[in-house]
Amino acid sequence: MYLASATRYRDMRYRRCGKSGILLPAVSLGLWHNFGGVDTLENGRAMLRRAFDLGITHFDLANNYGPPYGSAEQNFGLLFRQDLAPHRDELIVSTKAGYDMWPGPYGNWGSRKYLMASLDQSLRRMGLEYVDIFYSHRPDPETPLEETMGALDQAVRSGKALYAGISNYGAEATAKAAAILRRLGTPCLIHQMKYSMFVRWSEDGLLDCLKSEGIGGIAFSPLAQGMLSDRYLNGIQAGSRAAKPWGFLKAADVDEGRVAKARALQELARERGQTLAQMALAWVLRDGVIASVLIGASSVEQVEQNVASLAKLGFSADELARIDTILA
Repeated sequence: MYLASATRYRDMRYRRCGKSGILLPAVSLGLWHNFGGVDTLENGRAMLRRAFDLGITHFDLANNYGPPYGSAEQNFGLLFRQDLAPHRDELIVSTKAGYDMWPGPYGNWGSRKYLMASLDQSLRRMGLEYVDIFYSHRPDPETPLEETMGALDQAVRSGKALYAGISNYGAEATAKAAAILRRLGTPCLIHQMKYSMFVRWSEDGLLDCLKSEGIGGIAFSPLAQGMLSDRYLNGIQAGSRAAKPWGFLKAADVDEGRVAKARALQELARERGQTLAQMALAWVLRDGVIASVLIGASSVEQVEQNVASLAKLGFSADELARIDTILA
C-alpha cells in the first residue's frame, strides 16, 4: 500500500500560473511517453509515486497519449485509483483534445462535438469526475475559434473541467482565444507550448502575449526530447526515444550540429554544478511567465534528477550570453 511522503511539500517550488489562484509545481510530470500500453506499468507507478513524494502535484495527459491512443489515460486512471485517489484534492490533472483520436470527421481538430465527446471519454478512461484543466490541443483552421473556445467554456460550466487552457496556439490566435474566453466568463488559465533552448518560436510574441493577458505558460519538451541531456552526446543508445519505432524523436534528428551544441552547453552546465538537463530546465524557468516545465521521464532517477534542477535556477548575464552564442 502506498503512503505518500509526509515531507512532499518541503522542497518543491510552486509558481503562480498567470493571474490565477493556481500554483503549479515548477516541475510537472507529463505522460506523453512511457505510460502507454507498450510500456511497463510498474515503471509508471514508481515514477508517479516518486513524483508525488517530491511535491509534483501536476500530471498532464491528452486523449491520444500512448501508444495506443487512450492507453496513457487508462493507465493513469488505474494507478490513480490504486495509489493517489486519497489525494485527489492535492492534484492538478489535465487532458487535451485536438489531434487525431478516432476515425471519421468527428475525431479530430476543434469542433464542439469532438472536444466534448473526447472529454467524456477521457473522464471514463481515468475514472475521474472532472479534470482540473481541459485544453484545446491545437488551433483548427477550419472551425471558428468561437466554437472551440465555446466548447472549453461549456466543459467548465458543466463541471467536467475546472479551468480552460490552449496549446500550440501562436501569439495572435492566443490573444483572440483569450478575448473570447474572457467574454464568455471562463478566462484562459494556461498555454502549453513546446519551448526549449532548441525550440524558441514562443519568444517571437507569444510569451509577451501571455504576460499581457495574464495567462500562465507551461513548457513541454523542455529537454528537446532528450537532446538537451547526456543521452545522445555519444550517439543513440538502446532504449532511448530515438531508438524506438514510435514517438516523435527520430534517429535523423540526432544530427551532429545539435549534438555539438549540446556538448558545448554541457560544459557550461558543469561549471554551474549541474547536469545539462538540469541547466536546460532552469533556463526555461528563468522567466516568470513559464510557471512550470513538463518533464517526460522514463525512470525514477530521471524524475529525481530533473527536480534537482530547482536547486539552481538563476543565471548570470554572462551565462545567458554564452548560451545564446552557443545556440546561434
